[in-house]
Amino acid sequence: MRAAIYRTRITHLRRAPVHHYFEHRSYSWFVDLDALPRLPRWLRPFAGFEARDHLWEAPRDTLRGRVDAFLAGKGIDLGGGTVTALMQPRVLGHVFNPLTLYWCHDSNGVLRCIIAEAHNTHGDRHAYLLPPSTDPPVMVDKKLYASPFNGVDGHYLVRAPEPDERLDVTVSLHREQQPAFVVTLRGSRRPAGIRQVLAMQIVAPLAPLMNALSTRVQGALLWLRRVPVVPRGSDERRAPVETVTRLDAGRRCPAGPILTRDPQETRSP
Repeated sequence: MRAAIYRTRITHLRRAPVHHYFEHRSYSWFVDLDALPRLPRWLRPFAGFEARDHLWEAPRDTLRGRVDAFLAGKGIDLGGGTVTALMQPRVLGHVFNPLTLYWCHDSNGVLRCIIAEAHNTHGDRHAYLLPPSTDPPVMVDKKLYASPFNGVDGHYLVRAPEPDERLDVTVSLHREQQPAFVVTLRGSRRPAGIRQVLAMQIVAPLAPLMNALSTRVQGALLWLRRVPVVPRGSDERRAPVETVTRLDAGRRCPAGPILTRDPQETRSP
């Protein structure tokens, strides 16, 4: 598989306790962990794929080695099958990956499982292990403190099909059977050539840094709107950040839409 770049539109819709909507443009790389892009030396600062930015240390400390070690700890052996990933690379030394997705195939090309790796702005990370099908979406309990305006109560519904020409991922946080927060990641595929890599530095310059800054700005706006702050560690059910939602814990949700209205119709003034 040749690496690709998706030009993305990312939307965030908060439904409770206030309605708050924002969106921004960015991009993500779609790569084969056994064949990471080999860019010209002068272009490498704009797309760095480093093992230390994902999961946890492994005996073979590469991105692929970390995925294999993670899965081995859960009793899963891909037998050398392909692992594809959607992620943000390092750009000029900056990295920020709120969500990295890995599609893990066995040696026959069959999708065995999906890893959804979440990071927060404090440097914590957590990996959710999902079953191979996400249609209907998979339900997993929230484990990572990802925002000062959300505790670790509730559960996610995750829909993350492996992308082709189009990328279409939805993650929604639910409490009391209602969606409190919904994120969508959508985009179109382009070949990861030199021209496209350079174009992304114009379309979304310093993407990891700007995405992290956007998150903090929106947090400040929520604070100004008096959304209650949930201190870190205030929820006794908060799990250690290196624990894992096991494959057999993934639950299917009933079929039906995650969003009842298009985010554009609920845009905050």
